[in-house]
Amino acid sequence: MKITSVNVRRVEKEDSRMKGIASVLLDDSFAIHDIRIIEGDNGLFIAMPSRKTATGGYRDIVHPINPETRKIFEDAILKEYDKQKEA
Repeated sequence: MKITSVNVRRVEKEDSRMKGIASVLLDDSFAIHDIRIIEGDNGLFIAMPSRKTATGGYRDIVHPINPETRKIFEDAILKEYDKQKEA
C-alpha cells in the first residue's frame, strides 16, 4: 500500500481545535475522505472518519490497524498541511 496523493483543506475557525480536513488516495485506487486534522494538547494529530452510534458515541468508519500505518498516514497528511500553511 502506498499513499499516492494527499489533499488538505485548511479550516480557519476561531476557537476550534480542528485545523483541516484531508483526503488520501491509496495506490491511485482507493480514496479516504474526511480525515480531520486536530490541534491537541501535544500538537497536531489526525482523526479518521467516524459515525455517531445509537448510544451517542463515535466509531471510526475506516482506520489503520497498527501504529506503523497510522504514522504513515499522519506523517503524509501533516506534511501536506505544513506545506499549505507556508504558502
